[in-house]
Amino acid sequence: MNDAAPAPTAIHAIAQIAVTCHDVERATAFYRDALGLPFLFAAEGMAFFQCGPTRLMLSLPSAEEFDHPTSLIYLAVSDIEARVREMKARGVEFRREATLTHQAPTYALWLAFLRDSEGNTLALMEEKANRFGATPPSGVADA
Repeated sequence: MNDAAPAPTAIHAIAQIAVTCHDVERATAFYRDALGLPFLFAAEGMAFFQCGPTRLMLSLPSAEEFDHPTSLIYLAVSDIEARVREMKARGVEFRREATLTHQAPTYALWLAFLRDSEGNTLALMEEKANRFGATPPSGVADA
């Protein structure tokens, strides 16, 4: 890896993430209705959503080598416990509910894992401010 400063044309953001699915209509309903992502538009075999500054594209596999679950996508949320309750009420099944995963000096990392309608694993992620300062007291499980 090169330690030189990146060139001015270096990558500066993720513009779009593609998620392979076998049923675009079913996946569209899941991402729109269960997760609540803003739907942008649909095209032949594809659907697009806005997720903050990043666009999400759902599409049929364009070739056999692309017919597999996608990489894990972490969706940033506020009040992860409330989001889990809302999504469960919409029929989302969680593989792991909101759990404190990492305690950093200034924040606590909470994650919850679910599968979408196509079998892809997604995670909800919240970085909660650490109300204890640098280190939580011994035995404190939530931050």
